[in-house]
Amino acid sequence: MNLKRRNGPRAIAALLLLSIVQISLPVGLAEPANTTTATAIPQQLVGRLTTKNNQPVTVNGLSANTGASILSGVTIETGADQSATVNLGPLGSVDIAPNTKVLLTFEQGNVKATVMSGCVTVKAEKGTTGEIANEQGSGNKTDAAAGGTLNNCGQPTPPTIPATGGGGGGGLFGLGRAATIAIFTAAGAAALTPLWFQDNPSGSNP
Repeated sequence: MNLKRRNGPRAIAALLLLSIVQISLPVGLAEPANTTTATAIPQQLVGRLTTKNNQPVTVNGLSANTGASILSGVTIETGADQSATVNLGPLGSVDIAPNTKVLLTFEQGNVKATVMSGCVTVKAEKGTTGEIANEQGSGNKTDAAAGGTLNNCGQPTPPTIPATGGGGGGGLFGLGRAATIAIFTAAGAAALTPLWFQDNPSGSNP
C-alpha cells in the first residue's frame, strides 16, 4: 500500500509534464508561420493633407481638412480661395493651387499628378520619379536618381475660337445676313426719297 501511495504522485506529475509539452509544442511551431505571413503583407502608403488656414477642400467629392489621410487614386479639388499640400513622406509632396482639380496616384518610387484643371507642383525626393500629366497622356517627369521639382503653372491656355454664328458669313459679299438686310433697307429708303419730294407741293406759278 505504501509503495502505491508513493508512486501515485510521481505518475500524476509525469502526466502533467507530458501534457504541458504537448500543448507548448504546437504553439512554438506556429509562431514562425504567423511572423512570415505578417511580413509578406505590403504596407499601403498614406499621404497627409494640409490645407490653407484649415479650410476644407474636396477629396473624392467629400469635404476634407488638415490631417486627413490621402490614399492613392483620390481626386482633390480646390476652390478659388483654397490651396492644399499632400505630404507623401519619403516620396515627396504635392502642392495644389486654388481652382485646381487633380487625380493623385502614388506608390513606392513613383508620384503622378494628373491635372484636369489648375496648377500643381510635384516635389519628388531622391529615389522617386515625379510626374505631371493631363487627361490626354503623360507629361514631364523628374529624374529618380536626383529627385526634383516640376509644375504646370504658367502654361498658356489654349485660345478660344469665337463663334461664327452658324458657320460662314453668308449674305451679300459674305457680310452676313444681318448686314445684307441693312444694306437693302438703306437702298430702298434712298430709292423712295425722290418720290417723297414729288408728292410735296411744288409751289407752281399761278
